Amino acid sequence: RYPVQPLIAAKALIQKHISKAKLPARTMHPKSSDNLIRESQSDSYAKVSCGRGYVARKDRRTTAERPDFLQISIRLARNADAPSGTRSYMQGRRSLNPAAHGARFPAPRESTCRATEQAMQPIIAVSGLSKVYASGFNALKSVDLEIRPGEIFALLGPNGAGKTTLINIICGIVNASGGTVTVAGHDIIRDYRVTRAMIGLVPQELHTDAFESVIATVKLSRGLFGKKSDTALVEKILKDLSLWDKKDEKIMALSGGMKRRVLIAKALSHEPRVLFLDEPTAGVDVELRKDMWEIVRGLRASGVTIILTTHYIEEAQMMADRIGVINKCEIILVEEKAELMRKLGRKQLTLQLQKGLDAVPAALAGRDLSLSADGMELTYTYDTQAERTGITTLLGELSQAGIRFSDLSTKQSSLEDIFVGLVRDDT
Repeated sequence: RYPVQPLIAAKALIQKHISKAKLPARTMHPKSSDNLIRESQSDSYAKVSCGRGYVARKDRRTTAERPDFLQISIRLARNADAPSGTRSYMQGRRSLNPAAHGARFPAPRESTCRATEQAMQPIIAVSGLSKVYASGFNALKSVDLEIRPGEIFALLGPNGAGKTTLINIICGIVNASGGTVTVAGHDIIRDYRVTRAMIGLVPQELHTDAFESVIATVKLSRGLFGKKSDTALVEKILKDLSLWDKKDEKIMALSGGMKRRVLIAKALSHEPRVLFLDEPTAGVDVELRKDMWEIVRGLRASGVTIILTTHYIEEAQMMADRIGVINKCEIILVEEKAELMRKLGRKQLTLQLQKGLDAVPAALAGRDLSLSADGMELTYTYDTQAERTGITTLLGELSQAGIRFSDLSTKQSSLEDIFVGLVRDDT
């Protein structure tokens, strides 16, 4: 009876018995992340799975003719890489020959395990990222960020906070001074061709070939990523962006809004897994803005990850799944949108007074109250997460002070209010 041994012992056992039987030699060599047993040139050997990530060859002879040591070696290799907690074939068996018991133990499904791992890992992982220019200006300071697959992530921040610098580093346009960035597990420096092919970018600036036609520049962008020509896909993208009737016009003849549509079409032409939208609606009319967000929703539904920067905070509030705030070249907050609104959101109770006031009464000075310029509205701001909102007490105090109101309404603070508060506090 043989105990379960590490893979290295299985390999040594295979080589030992091969040398005795004078069979073709097998060698181990790395291939991607898996170790494979190199294929023999002999036609008398066939590939069999012997565990997750390992491939071996065994004799095509019948079980009766096949030597037991090869069966043992294959089983040892399988058990060495079997997941922990899985019952080994070697355990509880008196015979080492699987044919003696008629048992079947299929190898773990590598595709299933790999798909699960990919679903769990972030599509973009940024760790300790920094950027210092030759002038000494520090554009990014040790940024850590993870983007989940298939989400819409809104990156908010004031001008000069480092949003565009961060995007340009991930896209390979700007070199980082320190830190690492991976896209779907691939390092942007080591595997730059793979990572750039997975990313589409709509930049702030309008960089287009002024003398080229719309359809030609979109097709060229697709070809630059090594993609085969796909006229149907290009046509669909142009139609979705209301550019089909302009497909043969030169870009120099288009309006500013149309040129931005062309940038979006170019970014989508190679079917990226990650799409960066850097101020995509700047200078775009309301109709196109609505059309573009419909396209973004469709892309997200198909599995594309969207990273959005915008100064239109209401867009981020409407579209994003998570919010990140960057200020002074540092990430100061990353939070689920709904959770952010719940934690930092505040409510306002507005009372329409029957008679105007010149000032907030002294008896109510301890309350968070503000009076409108005309003296006809009294606004009370309160925290929805507090144990007591104080509304009941306030209404009682107003009644004692002889202040009557004709109507009241409540208003939840917007994402814009939260963003302004965060940036002001950080300053």
